[in-house]
This record gives sequence, structure tokens and C-alpha cells, in this order.
Amino acid sequence: MKRALITGITGQDGSYLAEFLLEKGYEVHGVIRRVALEDPEHRLLRILHIKDQLQLHSASLESLPSLYRIFQKVKPDECYHLAAQSFVTYSFDDEFSTFNTNINGTHHILAALRDCAPNCRLYFAASSEMFGKVRETPQNELTPFHPRSAYGITKVAGFDLTRNYREAYGLHASCGILYNHESPRRGFEFVTRKITSYAARIKLGMAKNLQLGNLGAMRDWGHAREYVRAMWLMLQQDKPDDYVIATGEQHSVQECLEVAFSHLGLDYREFVAVDENFFRPAEVETLLGDASKAREKLGWSCEVQFQELIEEMVESDLELFQGRQKTIAPELVTPNTEQRPFSLANP
Repeated sequence: MKRALITGITGQDGSYLAEFLLEKGYEVHGVIRRVALEDPEHRLLRILHIKDQLQLHSASLESLPSLYRIFQKVKPDECYHLAAQSFVTYSFDDEFSTFNTNINGTHHILAALRDCAPNCRLYFAASSEMFGKVRETPQNELTPFHPRSAYGITKVAGFDLTRNYREAYGLHASCGILYNHESPRRGFEFVTRKITSYAARIKLGMAKNLQLGNLGAMRDWGHAREYVRAMWLMLQQDKPDDYVIATGEQHSVQECLEVAFSHLGLDYREFVAVDENFFRPAEVETLLGDASKAREKLGWSCEVQFQELIEEMVESDLELFQGRQKTIAPELVTPNTEQRPFSLANP
């Protein structure tokens, strides 16, 4: 039985990946914060339905000794490093914390893996935010990086660290440059979830309006459930490599609004206002991925279309706020109704 270790197992991607690996017959371990063990009903909500099938270990990405102990104990065959501070707006507000968690945390994972489990295969969750102010469209594995946020900068650093450990120490370490991927398990701070949750609340009379920033921002949106399969496929290859994972289709925030609200028989223009306070200090206007390499070498493809994805999220949120849905994400137990800046990033 293969043994996998997932950092960020309580997040959107981590929960889908854990389900996927369990179905493949893996023994699945997860790295979580100690506070999550103290409040499992909230902080472990995405994985509560499979918690009895998982082995969870408390550690901090900022603590190299705690990660060493886990790698020495688990001796994983595969490690999926998904954990990060991934909300772009927060990365502008607290750059130092973002740098510490994302860069040092990745460095610690790599060092622990090299010393304690050198034969383990590593997946590093890179991001399309690394391209930032894009040099070409669409972007592929050879497109130069120009990040425009602390989050994007830390992902470039993590990408370079992973590649360096691969080249210097011979680790089987691959990077997935994933474009925006969403699902009903997405956090409320991300723009797609903010839109679908407010559409549902407005439909039910629980909210009157929604404030957003740049409606013209263009993104390549896919379904997280399909993207975790690409992560696994990378680690099944004989040689490690880096791959762009994307749909190759682009849609605006405004299109997301149109799909979400029209699905509920609403006109978004009657409820949505643009607030310049929600614009980024350095905006990323457009991202579009070329996943030709992944299709050719991994045999990966995506089937869920943009409209289907958004409508699935709307239906899930409608059920949630009608009180029929019990577990999706930690924030959903007591949804925060405060209007906050949104993020277009992808973890």
C-alpha cells in the first residue's frame, strides 16, 4: 500500500486529493495545525466525512523539527505540499507572514524530505499568479514570471526551491502551475465563492447587494476535483517535471456574475456594485493557461465546463443557506456576512 502525506489537507484541494488517494487504495496522512485538533468540527469540516480513514499529524510549516518528526515517522512514498497562505489580499496586508509561511515552509518541507525520505516523490503547488503581469497569452511552462503580489512572489520562490532540490539532490520533485480551480468547497474570500454565496443569499432574501472590485479581470477557471487528479499524475511519471494545469478557456468576473445570478432567475446588475476599495494595489488583469504539455505527457484533461462549475457552486450554496447542507467548509458553519475584498488567486 502506497503512503501519501498531504500538507493543507483541510483545504479545498487537500480534501479532494485525500478522497482521490483513498479511492486509489493509499494510506493517507495529513499535516494539520494543532489548533485544528482542538476544534475539529470547524477546522476539519471538509474532511470530517473521511477523518476516520486518515492519519493526521500536528505540525507547523514554520517548525523544521516538527516536520522532520513527521517525515521520519511516516516515511511517505508521495508528498503533496499544498499548504500556503493563498489569499492575495491578505498577502498585501501582511507580506512578512506570507513570506515566512510560504517560502520557509516550502524550504522546510524540501529539507525534511531530502534528509528523512529521499525516495519520496514531491508535488509542489505552484500558481498561475507567478505569471502576474503576463509576457504572453496563453502562458505555458516556458513563459517568464512577473508576479504582482507577495503571494505570487512566494510561489516563484517555492518553484525555484523545488526545482533546485530536484537538480541539486536528485529528488523526484514536480511543480504544478495550476490556474484558478473552484468548487463548492472554495473559501468565501475567493471571488467565485463570494459571488455564488451572495447570489444564493440574495435569492433567499438574506442579503440585498454585493460589492466587488474589478469585474473585467479575466481568469482560466476549472474544477478543483479534476485538478487534484493532475497532481497525482505528475508523481506517477518516471521523471519529475513542471506542468501548467488549465482549461485553456478564459472568462471574466462579470461572466461569473451573469451565470450565477441568471441561474437563479436574477439580473446581477440590480444587486452588484463596483467598489474601488476592492481593487488590488497591483492588478493581474488576465491569465490563460496552455496545458498542452499536461495533455500530451500526463494524459490529463478536464471535462467540467465553466457554466457547469458555477451552477454547481450556486446550487450548493442555495442548499447551504436553506439549511439542508451541513458540511462543506469551515467558514460555512457561521458564514461571515461582512463585505470584504475578494481574491482571484488559486492555492
